[in-house]
Order: sequence, then structure tokens, then C-alpha cells
Amino acid sequence: MRLLFIGDIVGKPGRDLLRQGLPGLVECHQIDFVIANAENSAGGFGITREIGEQILDLGVDVMTSGNHIWDKKEALDYIGTEPRLLRPANYPAGVPGNGSYLARSRDGRSVGVISLMGRVFMLNIDDPFSVVLREIDFHAEATSEKLAMGWYLDGKVSAVVGTHTHVQTADERILPKGTAYLTDAGMTGPHDSIIGVEVEAALGRFLTALPARFETATANPRLNAVIVEADDRTGLATDIERIQYSADELHDLGRSVLDTPERTARGARERERISAAAGAPARVLGALGCPSGVGHRANKCQ
Repeated sequence: MRLLFIGDIVGKPGRDLLRQGLPGLVECHQIDFVIANAENSAGGFGITREIGEQILDLGVDVMTSGNHIWDKKEALDYIGTEPRLLRPANYPAGVPGNGSYLARSRDGRSVGVISLMGRVFMLNIDDPFSVVLREIDFHAEATSEKLAMGWYLDGKVSAVVGTHTHVQTADERILPKGTAYLTDAGMTGPHDSIIGVEVEAALGRFLTALPARFETATANPRLNAVIVEADDRTGLATDIERIQYSADELHDLGRSVLDTPERTARGARERERISAAAGAPARVLGALGCPSGVGHRANKCQ
């Protein structure tokens, strides 16, 4: 099974990237199940029913969240009626919504998703280590806390993927007992910014310590995500790869996966070229000419 986890969707720029690029990503990378962190999808802070429904309609199977889940008041009602929107599972009993969801992939296989929030430099809620177990989005500030969770769950879940910082880390690995790990999946939104916010406003707060109104930036939208491949028999990870795409690259990717004879022939020639250059056979992902070496290594899937 191939799982796609999309880093924090920030505002309209992030939603536009999802709309433009998700079908091509799913097709080209042969994705079976899609998870996205959606707590910043409404203007950079929170989520609304309308936006949540849009994200699900685009092909996301489960939405995770973190400390911004309640930023829009209507989320209190929405989360109680939409089981595919998760709040952190370690909120106290009685809080609306759920922190986990047992879903089905496109071919009917079961996928369990749990959303957790750390406590280091964050709201002091219940202990995430006592709550956990299965596919995890761990929304936390401290790298050490996320890494500790990865080791704690090694061999028990397919993957532990961190969110919250909006900065993609380069420490993807498969831990010794078979759990894929990445400290932070990054941000799907404007990257010429300070973690999604207009630079001048964020700088003003740092320089003066005065309150400032934050506005979602728009420049240089990029999609950050991670792909995890899990063994169907054991559920443990066999591969992990972080990916980054600009808006232009997503546009090209969407065009490249049109299933036409001409595209298939070009894809076969491209695989042969890559194979010859690398001195080894190219891995074929389906029949659409998608070579290996994608994402942060080549940023191409055509």
C-alpha cells in the first residue's frame, strides 16, 4: 500500500495546490490512500465546513489537525459530524470530535489514522504517549518529542509523520523495526513567507514584540508531502520518500499523466533514458511512464 501524507495546507494558496496537483500525484505515484493536515486551510488559521468538504472532494481520505483546529468557531460543530476530520486524540474526554479513524483505501484495505499533539512548547493537554497506536500524524513543536514518539511506536505502526513547524525536514528513514519516520512533512502553501505568513508582518512582531495582524502570503506556492510504502502483510514500511513540487511542476505533472499512447511511449523512452544514465533498471510505477527518483531527488514523475 502506498500512502501520501500532505504537509500543512495553508490558506487558499495551499488549497489551490491541492486542487491543481493531487489528481496527478495520486495517478503518477500510484497512491492508495491520502492524508493531509488541514488545520490551517481556512485563511491560514483553522478550518470551516465548506473548506473541509472541498478538501475531501479533491481526494483526501482523512484530514488531521493540531493546535489550530478550534481557530474557526464553526469547527466545533463540523468536527462532530465529519469523522474524517481528526482533532488530536490526546485532548481530554468530552472534547468534540475524534482523534482516530479507521478508513478504507481505494481498493478496500483498512487504514487506521491517529492525530496527536505534543506538549513541549505547546498547550499542555493529555500525554500523547499513553493515547497512541497505528498511522500517526504527530503535531508537535519539539523535534525530540516527535523522534521519541517514532522510537516508541517503532514496529507497531506503518509511519510516524510530524507536522506543525511548516518546514520540511530531511531526516526520513525507516526505523529498525519497520516504522517509517519523518520529523516534519512541511507546508503546502506559500514558501516565500515566514511559515505561510507575509514576511513584513511576521518580522514586525519579531523586531518590536508588538502584536501584528498576520496575513497569509501568496508567493512561491509549493506542495510538501511524504510517500510511505507499506507491506500489505505486515503493515510495516518498506520505503519512504519526501517530495516537493512547485505549482508549475504540479501543472506539468498533471499533464504528463494523461493516459494517451503518445504519453505512454514518451514515458517508456524516459524510463530507458534514466535507466541508461543510472546503470540500473528504472522502477516502473504503473503504466504511465513514472520513473523512480522522484520528489526531492528529481521533482519529476513524468
